[in-house]
Amino acid sequence: MPKRPKFALSFAPEVIEHFDFIDPKQHGLVLQVIKEQLEFTPLDETRNKKPLDQPAPFDASWELRCDPDNRFRVFYDADAESQTVKILAIGIKDRSRLLIGGKEQK
Repeated sequence: MPKRPKFALSFAPEVIEHFDFIDPKQHGLVLQVIKEQLEFTPLDETRNKKPLDQPAPFDASWELRCDPDNRFRVFYDADAESQTVKILAIGIKDRSRLLIGGKEQK
C-alpha cells in the first residue's frame, strides 16, 4: 500500500487564544488528535471528521470532533494541492452551545 503524503499543519494566531479557554490538561489530547487525524487524511470524511455547510464558524470547510465525549471542535481548511491544513479555531461544545475563545458562536 502506498504511503500517503503528509500534510503540513499550521495554526491561525487566534487558536492560541482559544486554547486559553480549554483546560490545560486537555491541550495534549487535542493536539494529539489534530496530528493523528489531520496530518495524513484531513479530507477523508469519518464519524468525527466532516465537511461543513457554509456559512460555518471562521469560514472553515471542515470540522473535527475530539475527546471521548466529543466536547472539542476543531475547525480547519485543507488544501490537497499544497498539502496544507490550517487550523482556524478550536472550541468547546456544551449541549447546543459552541464556545470559541469564551464566546458563544451562532
